[in-house]
This record gives sequence, C-alpha cells and structure tokens, in this order.
Amino acid sequence: MKKEKVYFTREINPEGLIKVYDALGVSLSGKVAVKISTGEPGGHNFLQPSLIKDLVDDLKGTIVECNTAYIGRRSTSAKHWQTIKEHGFMDIAPCDLMDEEGEMELPVTCGKQLEVNYVGSHLNRYDSMLVLSHFKGHAMGGFGGALKNVAIGVASAHGKGHIHCSGEPMNDPNDMFTADHDAFLESMADACKAVMDYMGRRNMIYISVANRLSVDCDCDSDPEEPKMADIGIFASLDPVAIDQACVDAVYQSPDDGKEALIERIESRNGIHTIETAAELGLGNREYEIVDLDYES
Repeated sequence: MKKEKVYFTREINPEGLIKVYDALGVSLSGKVAVKISTGEPGGHNFLQPSLIKDLVDDLKGTIVECNTAYIGRRSTSAKHWQTIKEHGFMDIAPCDLMDEEGEMELPVTCGKQLEVNYVGSHLNRYDSMLVLSHFKGHAMGGFGGALKNVAIGVASAHGKGHIHCSGEPMNDPNDMFTADHDAFLESMADACKAVMDYMGRRNMIYISVANRLSVDCDCDSDPEEPKMADIGIFASLDPVAIDQACVDAVYQSPDDGKEALIERIESRNGIHTIETAAELGLGNREYEIVDLDYES
C-alpha cells in the first residue's frame, strides 16, 4: 500500500491554513460544510475565528456543529447558538447546528461495534466537507483529531451517547464515562466510517491544527494549560494518516512538555481508534510528510 501524503507547515496563521489546503490539489464542490468544534464556554483553545475565516470564506463554507450529550452550554440548541455567537463564529460565516431539527440514521457496514450511527439531519444539506480539527488531548479518547471530529462531532446529541455506549442505550449521561473503553474507541471508528460512506470519500478533506496542545479537549470548560509548544498545521485526504502524523509529531517533538500529552494518549489507549479505523479501511497509517516550509 502506498504511503499517503500529509502536508505540513509550521505557520499557524490564516496563510498557513490556505497553503496546506491548496497543497492538497483538490476542490470541494457544491455546498461545503466546515466541521469544527465551537468550544465549550470557559475553554479558550478552540480554533479561533480569526484563524479560520479566510479559508472558510474561500470555500464559501458553512460552519457546522451538533449539540453535546453531556450537560453544558452546548447541550441545547438555544445555549449552543449563544455559544457560537459569543465565540465569534457567526461573525465570519453562516453556521448550522445540524441536529437542531433532529437526526438521521446512517448504516455502519461491517463495523466493530455499531450497526447504525445517528447524525444531525442537516448533514443532507451538504455536498462536501472540510474536517477542520484542533488536535489536542482528550479525557476519554486520549486525543482528539480528524477521526473524532467526524465521529463524535457529526453525531447528534443522541448519536454521541450511542457511540460512547457502543450501541447500548444511554439511560444517564454518566453512562458515557462508565462504558467499555476500547469498545467506545472502536465505535468512534465505526461512526466515522458511516459518515465517510455517506458523504463519499472524495468529498471530504482533513486539516488539523496542532496548537494549544492541552491534555484536555475543547469540550472542557476549564482545560489544563498546554505544557508543550505548538507544532503546526497538517492536511491530508486521509483521516487515518493525518491523525497518525499528528500523534507521531507529538512523540517526535524535542519539547520535554510533550510527556503530559503522551501520558494522556497512552493512558486512554488513544492509538486504538487509529488502529481500528485502519482495519476498517478508512485510511493508511503509513504516510509521507510533505514539508511546505522547505519547498521552493
């Protein structure tokens, strides 16, 4: 199997985002969804509107999100819309809460844990998707990157619980934190497959910004401050390759502060999501970094 290309720049700015997108050599067609995390209020590590505005403008994209399954300021549409406004996203682009009017069921073909996946019903409004992720740690997944942004991020609030509980009913929000852990990681890969099969693999591209590398996710209202320096921006047509590249970049960093994030990834067996996604045929863990900073 040939290595997938992962494009990289150290320039974490609007120009860097456009540079890695252009390097992919593809154009997203039709109505473009830009899947981000809008960030839990109190947190401050989510991708800032000033960073992403120019690329979203170029794509004529709509910023899309879904409500959370945990109780917080994004668990209802009313509160989530207020958060989107407060965080500045409504100032830069059209925005869409995809499960505001319900959900739709997507089949999971040959999955490890799930037979169906529940996503925001508005997903059917879009022809293509930029999965624009903030790479960082995560309290349950070990890390959050492209695969999680598709799996959990596109899932409806109910669908998020369905993934966390590996298809079993979620009777209480705390069920998310007590379900079998590896089964949850495998369910994320299953859910990602369902979305990719629905959208069509050629209609999805992936950009991940490895900055503000906290051990905690943007869903945390009080995340721990990062202990390591920013790395850069990665882009690929392959969600497995880009997540593997981001994880490897943390391990390969000369920054001693990386140990906190490595401990978070390893203690949650975070690599298992990548392993499972590769087994499901979602992409290739073997990749080639194309360093755009050194290209003439």
